[in-house]
Amino acid sequence: MRRAFFTLLIAIGCQLGTALAQIADSDKSQPSEIVVTPYKTTMIADGRDVAQIKITVIDKQGQEVTQSNKVVHFVITGDAKVIGTRHGNEAPQVAANITEVGLQNGEVWLTLQAGKNRNIVKFEAKSNGLITGSTEIHTIQPGTPHPVTTAAPIAGTAKITNKILGADISFLPQLESRGMKFYDTNGQQSDVLSILKSKGFNYIRLRIFDHPDAVKGYSSGKGFCDLPHTLAMAKRIKAAGLHFLLDFHYSDTWADPQRQDKPAAWAQLNFATLQDSVQTYTRHVMQALKNQGTEPDMVQVGNEINHGMLWPDGAVNNLDSLSKLVYAGIKGVKAVSPSAIIMLHVALGGQDEESRFFVDNMLKRRVPFDVIGLSYYPKWHGTPDDLSHTMTDLTQCYNKYVMVAEYSQRKQEVNDIAFTAPGNKALGTFIWEPLNTWEAFFDKDGKANAYLNVYPAIARKYHVQ
Repeated sequence: MRRAFFTLLIAIGCQLGTALAQIADSDKSQPSEIVVTPYKTTMIADGRDVAQIKITVIDKQGQEVTQSNKVVHFVITGDAKVIGTRHGNEAPQVAANITEVGLQNGEVWLTLQAGKNRNIVKFEAKSNGLITGSTEIHTIQPGTPHPVTTAAPIAGTAKITNKILGADISFLPQLESRGMKFYDTNGQQSDVLSILKSKGFNYIRLRIFDHPDAVKGYSSGKGFCDLPHTLAMAKRIKAAGLHFLLDFHYSDTWADPQRQDKPAAWAQLNFATLQDSVQTYTRHVMQALKNQGTEPDMVQVGNEINHGMLWPDGAVNNLDSLSKLVYAGIKGVKAVSPSAIIMLHVALGGQDEESRFFVDNMLKRRVPFDVIGLSYYPKWHGTPDDLSHTMTDLTQCYNKYVMVAEYSQRKQEVNDIAFTAPGNKALGTFIWEPLNTWEAFFDKDGKANAYLNVYPAIARKYHVQ
């Protein structure tokens, strides 16, 4: 009887487990969030320019829910309007001032038309019960380009022979300050730089802020990612036999397409003094690194600057001013390290047309650089095919190296694209913060996981040295 009782309990438990699993699987396929993917985030304010926007929905695990037919409502702040919709490959449905549309098979495409005013358009997509999706689009009037210099270019002729398998691990000092340790795939504690090198990585990227210890800074009161922390990390990078990319944010905190705040100390400067400050600060950082024998091999002058930097002076609305500020940073680098490779970094991995617009406008103004760096996150930058198209087009249109300067998901796929774009100008990748974000290489106890083991084969396949 006791055996029969336990058999019954086991049967009930199995049924309950199956039911819970079915509920969990069902929850995975339930729409949770709207995703807005714009195929241009900079538009010409001429009343005619259009951009395509893809609307999809994802579940709590980030997977697209392709069976959703939710109705999505649009809220637009700024001078722009939706003038057309389409589903799949069907012909667009054109109408005036569309404010809502139903998804079919989990997606819908919109045509957004810019007005004639220069501004920042905020686009939101809402549906009952779902997290709102949004994007920002800058509408601009480019004006006549004026060259930043008539002198010979001080960058743009670098010859890069090695492929790059890199990682941005700027969070490392913060993690170590909390007592975190790292273990390789054999369970042995080791310096994370040595672990990465053993898996085929040959480059480390570090971000640097002006005064991150400021009240509104990135690391108020602690100063992580300031110059002293960068100097200490640079010593570790070089001691590990790795190459070094330095990423200037030109801010006290995060700089990206939605935010490019000036350092507080520069907030009230006139434009001429701002230019001088960019050059002087850049030169100062580079000289400090050179003095200890740890010059960067490559330097980013600004972080994700497709909407500009040091707003409002260097906003993309002011392309001449933006170009002058970028050039000031490049001069600061080259004054100390003439052989340093110069990267311009934009958050446009799947936005080919906008990437071309940005690069064209920098070249029209004679801004000299060697590498086009792209951020690629599927949620904001489209499909891997979009990334492949952008990289292919850029390598074929310009005599510049091209690489993915930030990514996280789709590790194998992104690297296969980034190493094989045609024209012998595809350099490789930098994964963003793989120590503790998104699909991290290590668990919360610092133990290596399967994500890290993707990379030795990539390094071998693409002859990373």
